[in-house]
Amino acid sequence: MNAQQTKQKGFTIIEVVLVLAIAGLIFLMVFIALPALQRNQRDTARKGDASALASAFTTATNNSRGTPPADATIPSTQFGTSGTGVPVFARYIDNLSGNSTSVIIRDRGTATTVTPADGELIIVKAAKCGTDEGTMGPGTKRQIAIFTLLEGGDAVFCQGS
Repeated sequence: MNAQQTKQKGFTIIEVVLVLAIAGLIFLMVFIALPALQRNQRDTARKGDASALASAFTTATNNSRGTPPADATIPSTQFGTSGTGVPVFARYIDNLSGNSTSVIIRDRGTATTVTPADGELIIVKAAKCGTDEGTMGPGTKRQIAIFTLLEGGDAVFCQGS
């Protein structure tokens, strides 16, 4: 009489360890890629803010019969408001992302470079974007260059009008 072999159902320890190792590698890849994806999203939002700001600046200039907004520093708490002491231009900039903390408007003067702080959007009147990062050249009276710092603190983005 043949002895029947009983087969036990289940996984061997090697199979379990192999599955756990593969799952661990997948989690590792996700956690390595996630910060880069978030950084790219924040950079895209900052570039979008610069584009929206260029449009708002043009609208404000056209609404005031060609006179550009005055030099000012506008904190994010004043975006979209028109209360006492708030620059009129602030009401045009209500749709910026949470990545922008302030908007600075200034004349170009003789400056050729701009170094914004994190979260700042700097509008330089009568300027156009230069060929190198963070540089600008003279522009017409109606041209502006908007500078913002991208993630990591080493890249300056320029949006021209």
